[in-house]
Amino acid sequence: MPELKKEVYEVTIMGSGPAGLTAAIYTARANLEPVVFEGPQPGGQLTITTDVENYPGFPDGIMGPEFIERTRQQAERFGTEIHQVLISDIDFSVRPFAVTLDDGTKFKTHTLIIAAGARARLLGLESESALMGYGVSTCATCDGFFFRGKEIAVIGGGDSALEEAIFLTKFATKVTIIHRRDEFRASKIMQDRALKNEKIHVLWDTEVEEVVGEKMAGVEKLKLRNSKTNETSELPVSGVFVAIGHIPNTHIFNGKLPMDENGYLITLPDSSKTEIPGVFAVGDVQDHVYRQAITAAGSGCMGAIDAERYLEELHDA
Repeated sequence: MPELKKEVYEVTIMGSGPAGLTAAIYTARANLEPVVFEGPQPGGQLTITTDVENYPGFPDGIMGPEFIERTRQQAERFGTEIHQVLISDIDFSVRPFAVTLDDGTKFKTHTLIIAAGARARLLGLESESALMGYGVSTCATCDGFFFRGKEIAVIGGGDSALEEAIFLTKFATKVTIIHRRDEFRASKIMQDRALKNEKIHVLWDTEVEEVVGEKMAGVEKLKLRNSKTNETSELPVSGVFVAIGHIPNTHIFNGKLPMDENGYLITLPDSSKTEIPGVFAVGDVQDHVYRQAITAAGSGCMGAIDAERYLEELHDA
């Protein structure tokens, strides 16, 4: 059971990825003494990313876990309180909001910054998890550069899968799209772009049964099965990009905050504000377009500034 320093907080932050920790840095420097609850995956998706080479200020790149740890230390330096525990329920009908942790601990907060992130949908293979960050990726923008001159595979059939495949042709010599059905779900214009690209090949009616490789050596090949004929085959590749969608970590807000059809929280235009005053959503819980560390950090900054301004008006009233 965490030992909370207060019974009532000015700022509570849910999540500890780039969005949550940036919000913590900004609110802590504003002397708001925020508390951060790290959630089920402390540090978010960057903790399963090996090299981060596209975040400004790191010319030689930085390992994802190290990046998160350094950002965490920066937040703590300014007085952020951090706990490795889950928020399980929030009552928005009372002011300050009543928060319950998964161990039963209760406290109150004037504002809530939701930075719980999203998780990539995965195939559910043991080999996929074992090689995540070692040839298996869920982000072409993050990791495509590492596969320059290689043959790789993209798994999926929606817009995001085809977008990633097209993007990856900038680096790879061949991109094979593996789709379990006999037609794409993607928009017509995206299908046309992908199918016209000479570097892109498609395996229809195909499912991945195993990712073969070792951590130090990376991915070597995929073991495949045709879903119609049950015929098995192997595909030599150096990288695998799983692009079957993301799931925002917003389930505890079902019925409490507006969401789109995929569960992403809806914020007011040009803002991190939700429809409930004092509640802000930042990072991948509300961003289904960019999903980058730097955009998450930027929105974390927005949430912190919005929360600070809200508190100024609240306490001046």
